[in-house]
Amino acid sequence: MREIQQTAGSSAAAMELIALAKRHAVHPPDAEGLSFTRTEGIELVKAEAPSGHIRTIYRPLICLVLQGEKEVLSGDTLLRFGAGQSLMVNVDVPVTGRVVTASRHAPYLAVAIELDAARLREVMGQMEAAPASPGDLPTRILVEKTDGALLDCALRLVRLLDHPQALAVLRAPILQEMHYWLLAGRHGGAMRRLAMPDGHTARIARAVAVLRADYARPMRVEELAAAAGMSPSSFHQHFKAVTTLSPLQFQKQLRLLEARRLLLAEGRAVSHSAFAVGYESASQFSRDYARMFGAPPRRDLGIGRAVA
Repeated sequence: MREIQQTAGSSAAAMELIALAKRHAVHPPDAEGLSFTRTEGIELVKAEAPSGHIRTIYRPLICLVLQGEKEVLSGDTLLRFGAGQSLMVNVDVPVTGRVVTASRHAPYLAVAIELDAARLREVMGQMEAAPASPGDLPTRILVEKTDGALLDCALRLVRLLDHPQALAVLRAPILQEMHYWLLAGRHGGAMRRLAMPDGHTARIARAVAVLRADYARPMRVEELAAAAGMSPSSFHQHFKAVTTLSPLQFQKQLRLLEARRLLLAEGRAVSHSAFAVGYESASQFSRDYARMFGAPPRRDLGIGRAVA
């Protein structure tokens, strides 16, 4: 396993963003101890204590860490990063993450914004830089020092949370600017690959969108390959190269993650959660769940009901 250690930093803009994030991150913590406040495509994340390991599947996004530290494991790469740094995710990818530095006095705080392939294409069409080769595979996930222009965009977006009418008008151009700086930055090639409609990354993203929208339904590889515009054999190869999982493994993780949400956030019965996400056998669901999360679903059901 390769570990990449990243150092923390701060700035006047970041300190203002911290104050705004603390004020707007008002949702109570979930069973994992994390608070998520989502408004108009802006997600504020807060934790007042270190968390356990959390499994999830990231969408393409940029996450600016304002305070505290976090670890994310993707494949064989462990990234540790903190204030003054940004996590960039260029594809839908499964990860295991945990907050490692946080307290009530100095909570972990981050601002996350999903990347929009259509917006990237629009901005890219106005740029002179040559597009990346559609055949290149993306850098799935990386950490960099937060660029000043990106921090400025995030600050202006979060400021607008105090002005809902202005947010409705000004959000889109600020996001457009943020996507420009991502394309113009040192990892612009990876961002351009996400936007190239005929590239492998964009093709796989179309299949992932089908899986995310209808994960509970049994799907054949041929159906997903058709959505990606690939032959089944080529699709299977490129899907795993981009996401690190086979299509069926990816679908299984989507099902189990949603089932865990139902157990923890809504207190649904184990059998109800299993059938709701597409399992036909509650016992098979329990085995798969324990394999992924390290404990049977009844444990998380108990945690969810205790928190509620």
